[in-house]
Amino acid sequence: MSTVTDAVRVAPSTNPFRQSVRDSLVVAHRNLIRMSRIPEMVVFGVIQPIMFVVLFTYVFGGSMNIGGSTSSSVYREFLMAGIFAQTVTFATAGSGAGIADDMNKGLIDRFRSLPMARGAVLTGRTLADLVQTALTLLVLAVVALLVGWRTHTNIGEVLGAFGLLLLLGYAFTWVGALIGLSVRTPEAATSGGLVWLFPVTFVSNAFVDSARMTPWLRHVADWNPFSATVEASRQLFGNPGVSTSDAWPMQHPVWASLIYSILIIVIFRTLAVRKYRSATA
Repeated sequence: MSTVTDAVRVAPSTNPFRQSVRDSLVVAHRNLIRMSRIPEMVVFGVIQPIMFVVLFTYVFGGSMNIGGSTSSSVYREFLMAGIFAQTVTFATAGSGAGIADDMNKGLIDRFRSLPMARGAVLTGRTLADLVQTALTLLVLAVVALLVGWRTHTNIGEVLGAFGLLLLLGYAFTWVGALIGLSVRTPEAATSGGLVWLFPVTFVSNAFVDSARMTPWLRHVADWNPFSATVEASRQLFGNPGVSTSDAWPMQHPVWASLIYSILIIVIFRTLAVRKYRSATA
């Protein structure tokens, strides 16, 4: 009892930023341990994107026209930036389901009763999900190399592309956190996450050249934050299919990707933390 009382007394005098970072890392560590004890979470997270790579590469590869070429090797390199982006964004559904599960079990209420930074629980969870996403992306990159994907730029640009992909995934994870706090069950969080993810990922330049879409749909795809990161990744990887659109995000995809991702983080982190403060199990 005295230890808890001392913790409560000491907490207000601690540097708020330092306390927030420390608490976030503790929560992230807790979630990483939990993931390591449930390996099927990681395994199934890796299998799904691998299936997308194989299916799209060998089923649709010869029927897609990219820059006037229907070569399967050209489409393979065009495709991979989209698959990478889809992989990091689909992690959002898992993040939302995990938070909803913690809410359903009363764990969030226990965290809220402790003398810890209010945003640490969500930040720690999203950081742990980011680590899992990075591991999945690493495995997927190896699989992509095995099926013939190649980069044609220097290592700095390649790492920059993966950095933008992870930043987008982290940004969308905050959307998942807000959904997880807003529903009552993990199943609802998973369904709610996929409802908006499918149009975001498929109404884009990820799997087909947006130039072949109807004008209004192409306009939506070109201004899609997801498309900006895909386009930036293609440019940084040196892969075919770079857009000829005059839309600003397609002309400046790296900057557009950074701006979009940072805005999503700021907006949805603010909303999620506010929801967390008022949420009840």
